[in-house]
Amino acid sequence: MKLVIQRVSRASVFVDGAVVGAIKQGFLVLLGVGTEDTETECERLSQKMLNLRIFADENGKTNLSLKDVGGELLIISQFTLYADCRKGNRPNFLNAKEPKEAERLYEYFCELCSRETHVEKGVFGAEMSVELLNDGPFTIILE
Repeated sequence: MKLVIQRVSRASVFVDGAVVGAIKQGFLVLLGVGTEDTETECERLSQKMLNLRIFADENGKTNLSLKDVGGELLIISQFTLYADCRKGNRPNFLNAKEPKEAERLYEYFCELCSRETHVEKGVFGAEMSVELLNDGPFTIILE
């Protein structure tokens, strides 16, 4: 499982021009599910992400977590995180989990996170447009 986490002041996702998810302060998360991923990776990475201390405290130090600041999550499925571009110029996605099982794990990851904070989502498998105001910028990749 791969997560690209961007600390944002706000973020929105659109499908066919309509907003399907929007947050204020929090994380925009692009989530890719790989062929070997299971519920265990969802559990481990969701806890790691929720407890990342990358928000400023009263002294300006990155010492507060998403939960500490009451932040929200916008989680968007992103199979292209598993693009393999080593051969040729056209990426292959053989390392991405097949869609039905990837969607199940994506939904499980979102459900785990929603137990601890507000979660908005994109639409799995849809063509989406994402708009964000990156705060920092502060971007982290978890695998």
